[in-house]
Amino acid sequence: MMHRHKNAAARAPHPWLLNAGLFAALLLLSAISLGIGSVPIGVADWWQAVASPGMAEGLALRHQAIIEEIRLPRVLLGVLVGMSLGVCGASLQGLLRNPLAEPGILGVSSSAGLGAVVCIYFGLWHWNAWLLPTVAMASAALATFVLYRIARRGASNLTLILAGVAMSALTGALISLAINLAPTPTDMQDIVLWLMGSLADRSFDEVRLSLPFIVLGLLILAFSSRQLDALTLGEDEAASMGVSLPRLRAQIIAGTALCVGASVAVTGTIGFIGLVVPHLFRRAVGYRPSALILPSALGGAVLLLAADIALRLLSGRVELMLGVVTALIGAPFFFYLVLRERWRSR
Repeated sequence: MMHRHKNAAARAPHPWLLNAGLFAALLLLSAISLGIGSVPIGVADWWQAVASPGMAEGLALRHQAIIEEIRLPRVLLGVLVGMSLGVCGASLQGLLRNPLAEPGILGVSSSAGLGAVVCIYFGLWHWNAWLLPTVAMASAALATFVLYRIARRGASNLTLILAGVAMSALTGALISLAINLAPTPTDMQDIVLWLMGSLADRSFDEVRLSLPFIVLGLLILAFSSRQLDALTLGEDEAASMGVSLPRLRAQIIAGTALCVGASVAVTGTIGFIGLVVPHLFRRAVGYRPSALILPSALGGAVLLLAADIALRLLSGRVELMLGVVTALIGAPFFFYLVLRERWRSR
């Protein structure tokens, strides 16, 4: 297996072409997302509304309000959350050396969701808006740390997945308990809809709330990527090459907690992005974790924006939830990966 990966790394082209293509796709999807909706806005119209806000009047003024208050925050959150989930998936797979590691499957996202639900249920976020992402990030960090301790003991892929399933079941049961004890049907509906994950009805308040945490988390994970290359050889070999394993583990856990916690706090639970995206580009970058970070970031943003555009085009009177769409995409892909791992183990 290692020999095959070395050969693939030698044949892999420079990733700049892949990154350039993903960036172009991201720009295209952002432009499409700004234009579609109940009020279609052409490229020339929304560009005029954004580029010349002081000159807008009449219909252009209406377009400007729609873009600035509704669609632009939705696009920015889609990019931020997609990047964070993609990079977290690539980093967790590198740290745990497990191709099936992903925040949603391993229960990290649901743990962050539990922390956020606790804040919503008890109304803590009304006291201070920063409590919601803080508690969500602390819950995500705890879940990531527990999973790492399990993986460190030489657990198999199956054991790690079962641990993630158990963690998801526990957090799901506690979330269901909160829903069951919700004081009013409106509170129950708010929690359920929020947990499904969505970019709809978000404003720049959510962007400002999540931006510093996500950017900090992405920087931590990006600066840790070079050390993940050495970890592919094994923990003993990485330590002999000067890699501080405790520091690397702490960095990955902290970066994942910041990204996942902040993302879940503003959009709810959106799964499978971190699983699908790294697998799409791992071979293209020669199986190097450090070279996979940027494509995973751009690819995560592209996939999340594409899913959001698809649900907006396919939805009728009631808009589909984004977490449902990503699950419909990711679940079959997860089954494929599980079957592929089984075939390779024979």
